[in-house]
Amino acid sequence: MSAPTVLVASDLDRTLIYSSAALALTMPDARAPRLLCVEVHESKPLSFMTETAAALLTELGDTAVFVPTTTRTRKQYQRINLPGPAPKYAICANGGHLLVDGVSDHDWHASVTERLASECAPLAEVREHLAATADPAWVRKHRVAEDLFAYLVVERELLPEEWVKELAVWAENRGWTVSLQGRKIYAVPKPLTKSAAMREVGRRSGATLSLAAGDSLLDADLLLAADLGWRPGHGELADADWTAPAITALPERGVAAGERILREFLTASDGR
Repeated sequence: MSAPTVLVASDLDRTLIYSSAALALTMPDARAPRLLCVEVHESKPLSFMTETAAALLTELGDTAVFVPTTTRTRKQYQRINLPGPAPKYAICANGGHLLVDGVSDHDWHASVTERLASECAPLAEVREHLAATADPAWVRKHRVAEDLFAYLVVERELLPEEWVKELAVWAENRGWTVSLQGRKIYAVPKPLTKSAAMREVGRRSGATLSLAAGDSLLDADLLLAADLGWRPGHGELADADWTAPAITALPERGVAAGERILREFLTASDGR
């Protein structure tokens, strides 16, 4: 009998890779882990993982179908240089693009955009609402990602909590969801999900076991769709104390959580 095919779909930012602000290096400097830079932007190092995590990811890429699964646009994702074999599949724009050998699958993208058009308010309406209600005093940037969803870059300490709650209610009534991650507020159509794209990769790869990890509200559907899931001790899901029967809430925070998640993936995928 051939070995079962294991699919590992993992969020990237603040799950496997970390900006310098998100590393959470709470130990004495002399005991801090060695870090590997995995993303450079505008000639500056931007994202990191521990060297141990890099070795674990390389091992995982050799034994499972590893699928980077991100809300990043394709351009933002392609800045990342992960260790290990180049993944055959990657999920970008929260499921709006399924990359196969680095190229977006046209049929998948067409089916997603068709569903969005029929099931939720148009992007233009959401953009207009954000422009009309978000205060320039705390908004740094208005952005649109892949013509699929919108997000704001904000001054987090000035951001009114009530505004975020009101936006979430407004969006809910129009078939959209809101997620606050670090300095970004995302407004994403509900049918635009990482889980749907993960299921499609599972179908194509013939996977018999699916594993997932993520830290934000936009990862909840991905975790629920997998056979087993993990979330770190930081992020939206941890703040809400979110859990489900097949989900393990890890205590580790910051870059140490990324290393722990990869250990869990390896243990589950090879039955150790």
